[in-house]
Amino acid sequence: MLVDSHTHLEQYPDYELDAILARSRDARVQAIFLAGTTVLDSQRTAHLASRYDNLFAGVGIHPTEVFSGWTPHTLGELEAILNKASRVLAISEIGLDFTVSPDSFPSQYSAFRQQIELARKVDLPIIFHSREDSSSEGKHDETLRLLREERAWEVGGVMHYFQASRHVADQCLDLGFYISFGKPLLRLDSLQETAREIPLDSIVLETDSYPQPFKSRRELWTEPKDVLDVAIKLADIRRITVEEVAYTTTQNMLRLYSKASRLHLKEMLRKVLAE
Repeated sequence: MLVDSHTHLEQYPDYELDAILARSRDARVQAIFLAGTTVLDSQRTAHLASRYDNLFAGVGIHPTEVFSGWTPHTLGELEAILNKASRVLAISEIGLDFTVSPDSFPSQYSAFRQQIELARKVDLPIIFHSREDSSSEGKHDETLRLLREERAWEVGGVMHYFQASRHVADQCLDLGFYISFGKPLLRLDSLQETAREIPLDSIVLETDSYPQPFKSRRELWTEPKDVLDVAIKLADIRRITVEEVAYTTTQNMLRLYSKASRLHLKEMLRKVLAE
């Protein structure tokens, strides 16, 4: 079986979800994690996880949402969701994004630090976003600096949708974080080289699925079923079987949550993966 460690299925309308989940089961994707991007989004991730046994939720404020969506009450609102919901396993999606206006950077830094502090308070791992472009090259080091300063290794987590250098990957691994590969692995030679070289027991898989109306046909939208394509590519790169990739990346997900305070959820996840 496979796990999609990061999606935004909460952004789909309800009438799409059953078909999306059926297609994922056909592709042997047994468990799917949702990542909140705003308070309302996080509320919906928690709601959907309560409705579907194979969905697990994360709550958090995405860095590109911080500038307009963070108030003095936001952290308390996220904590309230955590206290009320029974199937939240991560603080997600949080982090830094250097491709947007520098005016947002102070707000991003503050929100990132506060959400790491929340993760440490509730003993849940973080799923973090770090994005740079040609005009902001080298900024991943800033993300890593904040992770160190806020002692994020105490809860661990995942660098989501990894597209950075081997140097960045090594620093993440040194901090005890997992590396998550999505569909960019199918096309980027440098990323394939990194995926070949880092330990398999440090890798998880994802699709970062969200509605994509900019694509010409609905069937081209990325969905959790496509994590199978990522697994096949990783197996090819490493010259191992897809079954070994599936088994090890699934065990990695279980290990990620093995120290989480919500141990009953770890057991729920283990049960889902055993079915």
